[in-house]
Amino acid sequence: QVQLVESGGGLVQAGGSLRLSCAASGRTFSSCAMGWFRQAPGKEREFVAAISWSGAYTYYGDSVKGRFSISRDNAKNTVYLQMNSLKPEDTAVYYCAAGPPYRKYPGVRPDEYDYWGQGTQVTVSS
Repeated sequence: QVQLVESGGGLVQAGGSLRLSCAASGRTFSSCAMGWFRQAPGKEREFVAAISWSGAYTYYGDSVKGRFSISRDNAKNTVYLQMNSLKPEDTAVYYCAAGPPYRKYPGVRPDEYDYWGQGTQVTVSS
């Protein structure tokens, strides 16, 4: 079992930055691929970024490449999402998710993840 709690969301102006954190409980965190997804009202859940359990592999959604960066600190059981150059279209609820242990490449679809946090709201004003 892995429990996830996101934090760091808020209101920011376009062009600004935020860093989201996802704190995990459970002994298996360091072996799990981790992902960030987002969902805006009336839209499907969208892949944002993912990182393998080792940190060796990272993937990004096309809409955030070059602006967002995912990282993890296994000693702190935490995964981060650094978001720069934010745009109004980045407004959404952001969720972190934990995947199955020791998978070499992190997934990019929601159905590839087993545990989800409650989400944190990010609002970017124009």
